Amino acid sequence: MRGAARAVAAFSTFRGASLCPPRGPPAMDGTSPNGSGPSPGTGSPPGAGETLISEGRATILFPSANEVFYNPVQGFNRDLTCAVVTEFARLQLQPKGIRVILPGEEKMGTSSPQPPEDRDGDTALAPDGPEAPRMAKPGEVCEGGLRVLEALAASGLRSIRFAKEVPGLRAVVANDFSARAVELMRRNVAFNSVGDLVTPRMADARMLMYQCKADREPFDVIDLDPYGSPAPFLDAAVQAVSEGGLLCVTCTDMGVMAGNSAETCYSKYGAVSLKGKFCHEMALRIILHSLDSCANRYQRFIVPLLSVSADFYIRVFVRVFTGQAKVKASASKQALVYHCVGCGTHHLQRMGKITSHGTGFKYGAATGPPVGPTCEFCQQRHQLGGPMWAEPLHDSAFVERVLAALESSPGRFQTEQRMQGMLSVITEELGDVPLYYTLDGLSSTIHCNTPSLLQFRSALLHAGYRVSLSHACKNAVKTDAPPTVLWDIMRCWAKIHPVKRERLAETSPASRILSVEPTLQASFTLRDDANPSSRKRGLKRFPENPEAFWGPKARAKAGGGISPSLQEKRKRHQNKRTERTDDGASLKHFPCKRFKEGNCSLGTQCCYSHEGEPPAAPSP
Repeated sequence: MRGAARAVAAFSTFRGASLCPPRGPPAMDGTSPNGSGPSPGTGSPPGAGETLISEGRATILFPSANEVFYNPVQGFNRDLTCAVVTEFARLQLQPKGIRVILPGEEKMGTSSPQPPEDRDGDTALAPDGPEAPRMAKPGEVCEGGLRVLEALAASGLRSIRFAKEVPGLRAVVANDFSARAVELMRRNVAFNSVGDLVTPRMADARMLMYQCKADREPFDVIDLDPYGSPAPFLDAAVQAVSEGGLLCVTCTDMGVMAGNSAETCYSKYGAVSLKGKFCHEMALRIILHSLDSCANRYQRFIVPLLSVSADFYIRVFVRVFTGQAKVKASASKQALVYHCVGCGTHHLQRMGKITSHGTGFKYGAATGPPVGPTCEFCQQRHQLGGPMWAEPLHDSAFVERVLAALESSPGRFQTEQRMQGMLSVITEELGDVPLYYTLDGLSSTIHCNTPSLLQFRSALLHAGYRVSLSHACKNAVKTDAPPTVLWDIMRCWAKIHPVKRERLAETSPASRILSVEPTLQASFTLRDDANPSSRKRGLKRFPENPEAFWGPKARAKAGGGISPSLQEKRKRHQNKRTERTDDGASLKHFPCKRFKEGNCSLGTQCCYSHEGEPPAAPSP
């Protein structure tokens, strides 16, 4: 009982202190507004065991010991976030009469293209009156600007980059639950002279967001980039973000979301993941489903701006709005996936349906299923996955804004070429077609050689269907053609490039698919529009791995300690892909078969065990 009383008292004290930072100007006594650290310009130089890390316009102090997490490969993630938040600030602040200016736009005399229409179809207009708009530049405090929360800031690198590279910000809260991380953040904030914008905090991220919701001081931008799954923070985040605010969420637990642990995926995100060729796009749709489900509990809903699958993680940028009528349509935005285990064909089943009813809409349950007991093409069983988000992953107009800003102010980001390539592919994607097939997947199913990308795209275009790539997979085929058309095209391809039918089992998917004559006569004549624009321009669409042994780094440890290299970790835990240097000593544990038979001529030089008596020689 005493422990429970102490817990209640501690929680009451915790609630009594406001976790949201004050909105006033910085203090003049050399400290930040909440007394959390020194003012700008008083940063200390690197100490023993510390190094300097530069990224973008920020330079931070970082310990050599693995006390605070940092992954250089996620520089692309941070670059993309700065670009997206900049355009979001431009979109939000223009109605307030605040003009966001980036380096290079001052000479041009214009900002990036006008903001796209909002969700209700009304274009955001500048305020009335003869007053000229106020200018917002990077590194300056903007009165009436955006309040940003980095809930899991670690070293504070992302928050410092926000302060130095994103215009239109009023305050940035860099939070972490590690005392060592917060101490390092304070030093880095002072080292970069951004104390007037960035406020380090030490708190549980969930309690910080819940308290700011209770204090009615929501954040305009909330960034969640945890080590692993963001699931524990989603409920607080959808409540603490302002109306129309931006949520930026990263998931690095791709093993779970890509189908390796479907039951774990359900426990975290409320959806069953599938191990299909489309697993990376399905992971994006699962996290969007989870975000929308969390928001629906509070009469809120999400509108995705950009959803990206890159390297070993996924990253989504969504806006959160409130509206009871729009929430009723959320069920029709989710879908189950029927995935054939034999040929890989997939079908979607919406969770709800909307029908027009006079001047309004009527919502009800959907009818199904869209498949029979077995697959119509190979007679194999189906796996059931989802529910997942079945609406578009991106706002094309917003992505065009980000691309236009990259072109108008070149040189802002180190990964600019990759950003341009990936965003260009995203603008070419078919937004109304969930999931995709892959060329190698279709070909391996019927055991034929793979047609070129242009040949297969041309065949679909000749048949009257739309087709696009997917940024999530370089061999992806995203099309509105039904599976029947896809397999007819592959049957026609197999006639031109014959398959050895005698080697196929009668019950195999390949044999059953090829045994049916195609009803569509596919044409593989190349078309000019089959080559996507991003490919013609030679953009950097699917870059190679950023560095050797890239991927998720080791989790930071409270007591520090040097993180073991990835090579050492693989050797200790798995060691499957390394070349073993075995001198044969381990084979001494196995008995020699020839010795048991009595005819081993190697004697002591044999690498196998000769323990025990050899069998007696047969009597003559």
